[in-house]
Formats: sequence, structure tokens, C-alpha cells
Amino acid sequence: MTRKRSDNGGAQVFRITGARTGLAEDVRGRQRRYVISMVVRTLAVIATAVLWDIERPVAIVTLVLGAFLPYVAVVIANAGRENAPNLPSTFVPAPSRPMIAPTPTAGPAEPVPEDRP
Repeated sequence: MTRKRSDNGGAQVFRITGARTGLAEDVRGRQRRYVISMVVRTLAVIATAVLWDIERPVAIVTLVLGAFLPYVAVVIANAGRENAPNLPSTFVPAPSRPMIAPTPTAGPAEPVPEDRP
């Protein structure tokens, strides 16, 4: 995202609204997702113990959930930082220089003889 301003000679000014979140905020969010996943897993294991003699099929489902949720939680927590495709390029082009025009010759050019039969 760039915009041109006329008061600074036409230089580009970059906005940072498309910038990635900070590292501390990213880590905090991943820790929060992991803790929530582990709380759900703990509740699933407790539900398995409570429901084992009452509703065995539901207890088996909660047991499977409690067994696979740690893997899913770790994969989600270790997912890389989000991509920010709208960030400006770090490449800064060199300023363009005007081309120097060739200087005219000092005198008039000699006429070219024409071929006549």
C-alpha cells in the first residue's frame, strides 16, 4: 500500500496497516490456542471416565477426541506466522537520471553528393 505525496518531491510513503502482528502477540495467540485445546482434551478425558459405564459409545468418542487432540493442538500451536502478502517490497529502485542529449555539431553538415546517371 503506497501513496504519493506531493509535498515531499514525489517520494513514496508506505503505510504499515498491512504489516504482520508482532512476535510477542503471535506467541501469545499460539499459547492461548494451545491452552484452550488442552482444556478441551482434559474435559474429554473426564467425560470418558464419567460416561464409561453410562454411555459407552459416547465415552469412546470422547476417548478418541482426548487421544488425538494433543497432536492437533501441537500442530496448530507450532504453525508458522501468518503471511502478509500485502507488504511493500523491500527493493528500492535507484533514482532515474535524465539522459544527456547529444550536442549539435559546430558547423553545417556537408551535403552528400547525389548519384546521377
